Amino acid sequence: MTLPFTLPIILDGGMGRELQRIGGPFQQPEWSAQALIEAPHFISQVHRSFIKAGAEIITTNTYALVPFHLGEKRFNEQGAGLIKLAAKLARECVEDNSSLLVAGCIPPVLGSYRPDLFSVAQAQPLLELLIKNQDVDVDLWLAETISSIAEATMIKARTLVTGKPTWIAFTVKDEISTEPTLRSGESVYDAVSEIAGQNVSAILFNCSCVEVMQTALINAKQALLDQGIENEVQLGVYANNFPAIGELHEANKNNGISGIRDDVSPETYSEFASSWLKSGASIIGGCCGISPAHIKKLAKLK
Repeated sequence: MTLPFTLPIILDGGMGRELQRIGGPFQQPEWSAQALIEAPHFISQVHRSFIKAGAEIITTNTYALVPFHLGEKRFNEQGAGLIKLAAKLARECVEDNSSLLVAGCIPPVLGSYRPDLFSVAQAQPLLELLIKNQDVDVDLWLAETISSIAEATMIKARTLVTGKPTWIAFTVKDEISTEPTLRSGESVYDAVSEIAGQNVSAILFNCSCVEVMQTALINAKQALLDQGIENEVQLGVYANNFPAIGELHEANKNNGISGIRDDVSPETYSEFASSWLKSGASIIGGCCGISPAHIKKLAKLK
């Protein structure tokens, strides 16, 4: 699949905090799923805000459509329908512009930032449901906030049969290091070497602090060079606007909402993005707490 964009490609930003900002239903444990259940027009409003800001690819609001956020009972009763609705809303928002694409979000289905919770046996049926109910409305797959090689491997194998490109976005530890690692402790270099290529046409880094992304990119680029696939796989970044996230993160307790930093303005974020582009990224956007104002600044980097 050839993407119809000049570089860099501009992604959207964080759905949940933008819902909160505009007054949409938003709370834990449902997170961004609450608006989808109660007032889905807010989801469309956020999609359109990011498109107006310059996003060329919007991501379906399916990140919280897992038992972890919805609860087992509601997920079993409503999960499939909500996933279909999220994909449909995104598709409707790009129908009048053939140059825009929809990325089908594949979240870490057993909990964010916690590779210790991952199990293929438990994750596989949830992954199947997410893919089955989005497939008709999405152009590519975007696996977000992936913390381990094992989870990325499972997603790569399953999305291969859909015939659509897969982008894997790893979350890395919020520690500045010359040898960055995934939340699992596995090196970025090893993760990229293992996962990049075949149907995985882009490796990205998301939902980590802006300060740690450049070294992740440098290590990822080296892995692609060593594999000889640097011209086949793109690199990208969409950081969050959270304080550093430690191990055994409390998000998995669903008992609070992380604070937003006050030192990552749209201008500051754009400066970081410029450094990512210089380090090999060709896809940029934003994760949690990154607003349409931030994306508007990124769009000016094209």
